[in-house]
Amino acid sequence: MNEENGRTFGRRTVLKAAGAAGLLLAGAPAWSAASSSRKRYAVVGVGSRARMFTRAITDKFSDNNEIVGICDRNAGRASLAVKTITATGKSAPLAFAASDFDRMIKETKPQYVIVTTTDASHDDYIVRALDAGCDVITEKPMTTTAEKAQRILDAVKRSGRHIRVTFNYRYSPPRSQIKDLLMSGEIGDVISVDFTWLLNTVHGADYFRRWHANKANSGGLMVHKATHHFDLVNWWLGAQPESVHAFGSRQFYTPETARRMGLSGPHERCLTCPEKQKCSFYFDLAADPGLKAIYLDNEKFDGYYRDRCVWRPDIDIEDTMNVMVRYDNGAHLNYALSAYDAWEGYHIAFNGTKGRLEHRIVESGGAAGAAKVQSGNENVSIRIIPIRGQARDIEPWTGKGSHGGGDDVMLTEIFGEAPPDKYKRVSDERAGAWSALVGIAANKCFATGQTVRIADLVTGLAPPDRAPMPDRSTPVPMPIRIKIP
Repeated sequence: MNEENGRTFGRRTVLKAAGAAGLLLAGAPAWSAASSSRKRYAVVGVGSRARMFTRAITDKFSDNNEIVGICDRNAGRASLAVKTITATGKSAPLAFAASDFDRMIKETKPQYVIVTTTDASHDDYIVRALDAGCDVITEKPMTTTAEKAQRILDAVKRSGRHIRVTFNYRYSPPRSQIKDLLMSGEIGDVISVDFTWLLNTVHGADYFRRWHANKANSGGLMVHKATHHFDLVNWWLGAQPESVHAFGSRQFYTPETARRMGLSGPHERCLTCPEKQKCSFYFDLAADPGLKAIYLDNEKFDGYYRDRCVWRPDIDIEDTMNVMVRYDNGAHLNYALSAYDAWEGYHIAFNGTKGRLEHRIVESGGAAGAAKVQSGNENVSIRIIPIRGQARDIEPWTGKGSHGGGDDVMLTEIFGEAPPDKYKRVSDERAGAWSALVGIAANKCFATGQTVRIADLVTGLAPPDRAPMPDRSTPVPMPIRIKIP
């Protein structure tokens, strides 16, 4: 198992941490006849990313769902998760150490395992859960290397179980609207895509102070962050990537940049930084009650620092990335990601046989990495520009809640009852692999300078279920004649 800082904790530590709070721990089954009608979930990895799932299960969808097991490598976080769940009035799940993951499944008998651990450890828990007869819900990215992707694909085939990869961006109303426009044939066949994603120096910097800053943990931003973006393009186009060429480097978050900004550092972390008054990248972990409770208060259990210096030399992920992708339907993607920009969000343009679709969203990103899309018209734009025709703006679809309303739609689909979806936004291990493999291929390009074929990375990867797109063999209307002076 891939552990942050290489540390684990023993059973006594879990008992001590949870016992101090009067929490229920492993010792008796967490399910009974009274609860058997509910779907049973175990959650492994209860850091900040797990909160979306645990809150949904214990609140809006609690009538038909329950959490029966909690597993984490940090005893304090496991205890906090149990305490938070019981505070909602729900039954206390049993808490287990990471080393007792298999025991948790055996004793609590979950139907589903929710995986929200560090990215590089996803495959370990996914495969073990599948082999134990559970279905899996996993945070993106599904995994971080081609070898781990192959393990997961093989386990799905071997076990006959299912994986759900939670690509919530698909469900954001304006992004679903883009899919609708492309499906309608508004711009004909998409031939090329230009996609630029910008992370600002609040949200973007946060990846460089967390465990994400080491590629062995996260796969770098090409996998951890860009898997969202590659999944969107794969889904929007209804196509699979065939080959990847990419360039990447770290140019901003470096010791040299710190010195050029007048610092003597880098230093170890913000909490103990002697130059915190001079550095505008200083992050006060204690000022956020949620992050303080999850991370700062539990450092003593595993030594993980959530506020490490963004300038430190041991960072090995890129902050400047450019990728070219060729798709099996002939479309080309030019993609750029940077993590030090003046604003946060993206702009994308689809060039087709009938015209161009331009789309832009300005996001506001927080330090915890849980950006909330502002889906009002002032921050979202969609424009159709026909070939030799008059451009027109499209009124964006809107929603309420996090990620512009997308999270609620996705969570309803996972934990509740949702109507049939013509956009086919549900994503399984196939979609999870196709998106992650673009970033994995890009990382390989960074190292070798050579183009990478996706087919050379894994075997047995089939296309995901896809919504119907325009037939690329149908007649294309002749553009209007332009008078040349």
